[in-house]
Amino acid sequence: MALVKLFASVLRRAEDGTYQLVTPVERGRITVEDAPFIAVELTVAGEGREQMLTFRTNLDDSVLAGEDHPIRVSTDEMTQAPNPYILVKPGLEARLSRAVFYQLVESGREERVGQATVFGVWSQGKFFPLGNLDEVD
Repeated sequence: MALVKLFASVLRRAEDGTYQLVTPVERGRITVEDAPFIAVELTVAGEGREQMLTFRTNLDDSVLAGEDHPIRVSTDEMTQAPNPYILVKPGLEARLSRAVFYQLVESGREERVGQATVFGVWSQGKFFPLGNLDEVD
């Protein structure tokens, strides 16, 4: 684990979207299939707009969702399955494990955003959409 944390500490995402290990004397490109980290645990404190969502990654780092650490959900084009992420460090995200995503959904609520009804979660006073309910048949 110490070696994994060492590599993670020098991991960067370049402007072209590639991942690199950057040290003061070397730079090497690496392949990351999806996201470099996994969110393996979620702690929920509070309710509603005051709710605080704290994620723990597979490297034992804690990330509090909010303005600097947004949650986003993309949709797999082939399966239409949701792919949830949280920004851990600039340019570096953690993919939420399935269990963590299910727990996150349990903390969600419907909100009106513009003309759409959206399902999402609050953390540190910021709303993060998880899906548009108006598109559901």
